[in-house]
Amino acid sequence: MSDRATPNLPSRDLDATAAFYAALGFATTYSSPGWLILERGSLMLEFFPDPGHDPATTAAGCCLRVDDLDGLYAACVAAGLPETHCGWPRLHPPRVEDSGMRIGYLVDADGVLLRLVQN
Repeated sequence: MSDRATPNLPSRDLDATAAFYAALGFATTYSSPGWLILERGSLMLEFFPDPGHDPATTAAGCCLRVDDLDGLYAACVAAGLPETHCGWPRLHPPRVEDSGMRIGYLVDADGVLLRLVQN
């Protein structure tokens, strides 16, 4: 297995988090009262319970670097996530940024920011 890192993100409710990400194509590969692991292809996200987590003030986030940004974004749209600039969950469409990278944004139901970066 090659080296890798997986983000550990806060969740107010692990069952709700699993359901939210299932709609985006993530499968639960591990679940306990103290930890949740979700996978979609080679993407892996890990969540820990944080019932006091405040989506309005969180700085939690990570980058998901993917080969098929359009496919992942389409799954988010198909799940009914709104493209808007306020509230959560929400989406921001992919665009080429000043860095030259094409990036979209997903803010999940806990206010966690996932940068969706095209490889």
